[in-house]
Amino acid sequence: MELRQLRYFVAIVDHGSLSKAALVLHVAQPALTQQLRQLEEELGAQLLHRSAQGVLSTDAGKVFYEHAQAILKQVSDARSAVTQSATRPSGSVTLGLPHSISGALALPLLMAARANYPEITLQLTEELSGNLLEQLKSGRINLAVLFDDGQLSPFASTPLVEETLMFICRAGSRPAPEHGEVRLAEALATTLILPAQQQGVRPRIESVARGAGLALGPVIEINSIAILKSALLADMGATILPLAPLLTEVGSGALQAWPISDPPIARSVTLCASKNIPLTNAAAAVSRLVHQVTRDLCDSGTWIGARLPD
Repeated sequence: MELRQLRYFVAIVDHGSLSKAALVLHVAQPALTQQLRQLEEELGAQLLHRSAQGVLSTDAGKVFYEHAQAILKQVSDARSAVTQSATRPSGSVTLGLPHSISGALALPLLMAARANYPEITLQLTEELSGNLLEQLKSGRINLAVLFDDGQLSPFASTPLVEETLMFICRAGSRPAPEHGEVRLAEALATTLILPAQQQGVRPRIESVARGAGLALGPVIEINSIAILKSALLADMGATILPLAPLLTEVGSGALQAWPISDPPIARSVTLCASKNIPLTNAAAAVSRLVHQVTRDLCDSGTWIGARLPD
């Protein structure tokens, strides 16, 4: 198996046809077809379905595509690590952000990276936290912001912030709580709109509830922040989330948010990297920048509801 075969296969899948991939790769289509056939013979599996409309990955092809992407990225990172300077890091760095974090961190980080490291291409990917875990394990991304739920031991992780979770619902859908806070038992008895189990804030909410001897009531599972906002505005239920991803709607008065008490809920946000794949100089520089930007956002009060860890 050769690296060029991996590049050819990934290009075919990305472009959806052999002819388009051949043009992009500047390779004759018969040669591309031959390399693909040799790859399938070596693997003992058909990787692509061919038709007049183009190509589609088989189940085996989908699995191989993920591994091929990870291998090609690690080769690129290894090449960059050898050639780049520690004082002027350059190259491509991919950072994964959960949906509920990107609203607070993504734009300030992009601006800081452009100002401080113009020779680094910072690629941000927004995914469910469970997907980010898998991509970080496989080496498809260099760094990821994840939530410390006690399951991060496979990664090198450093704390970023402690983020307070709030009870959030459509404005006017319920009276303001008497003491300006919603008790956790009351919040859990409400129909809640939350990510699916093992995604985002859900494990933290369930952990705190168990510790308090409580259980969640009815839950509507939505993994998209945009759809979750729409469901809140339609008064389908309330949610327990940090304020940052819903700040615009709360600020406009469309949604209302209250602290949770008895007990309060917070989550630990961490920056993670693989223990097995060394960071390039560029990735290490981005790691330091994430911490600096996070400190600046907390010190200025821009990241509402977040505080630096003790």
